[in-house]
Amino acid sequence: MGNILVIGSYNRDTVLTLARFPEAGETLTAAGMAHFHGGKGSNQAVAAARAGGQVSLIAAIGDDAPGEAACALWAEEGIDAAALQQMGASTGAAMILVDAAGENQIIIIPGANAELSLPADFAPPAGITVALAQLETPQAASAALFRALPAARRILNVAPAAPILPELLAATDMLVLNETEAAILAQREALPAALALSLAAETMREVIVTAGAAGAFWARPDGVVIAATPPRITVADTTGAGDAFLGAFAAFIAEGLTPEKTLRLAVTAGALACTQPGAVPSLPFRAAILALGDH
Repeated sequence: MGNILVIGSYNRDTVLTLARFPEAGETLTAAGMAHFHGGKGSNQAVAAARAGGQVSLIAAIGDDAPGEAACALWAEEGIDAAALQQMGASTGAAMILVDAAGENQIIIIPGANAELSLPADFAPPAGITVALAQLETPQAASAALFRALPAARRILNVAPAAPILPELLAATDMLVLNETEAAILAQREALPAALALSLAAETMREVIVTAGAAGAFWARPDGVVIAATPPRITVADTTGAGDAFLGAFAAFIAEGLTPEKTLRLAVTAGALACTQPGAVPSLPFRAAILALGDH
């Protein structure tokens, strides 16, 4: 199997469950509160490891209890965090509201994530075939990592949606984003497949747009589109679904699976992540993904 290198965030998530989301100025009582590991970088690294990938992670944490918990998580999941950076700032945090339908709203406090950087003399591990980054940490660090790995498949998760620095886009091979993020980046509303095609043509990069129950659409600049639909599941909480998709995609593409099978298994992983609450607890393991992936 190929090696995967993830650069990104770690957050300590606080999840509040509500019957519905509050309106502006409204106070509601939560039905429950729970704490979980989070952050797109960490989540995607865990998802990739559980899907069978050999994973290294570059992240920044604070010298605090959440930072210690993050290190324990990565050790438990078999993730190499030797390039971890410990900052003076506190470990990142997120407040997540989940309604009765399982939809979520998220507020992030970056903390140490905002200070993540890559030293000028950074040497990536040997044998990396897939590099994965998001937009919860400084884009300059991700761009530097991607430039250091020209032979790898360099995947940028455009989340949260934001303008991409030219230097990062230039070093990126593939963009992955959900339909809301795709509409923001394209500055127009359209069907997911159309958004994937237009963004691929505009950026001259491969683009995957995920669309929940509608599945995912993988477009190439030459106009070819591959689509995959997820299995039917009962939604408990959509938190972590996108990270499950990205991690599984990285793991299976690193193995050399066909694009069609890789996309099908990735949407299966995303669906499985919706079946239980919390980000990391819901990230599926390889056996479950493969068992359901031939739906």
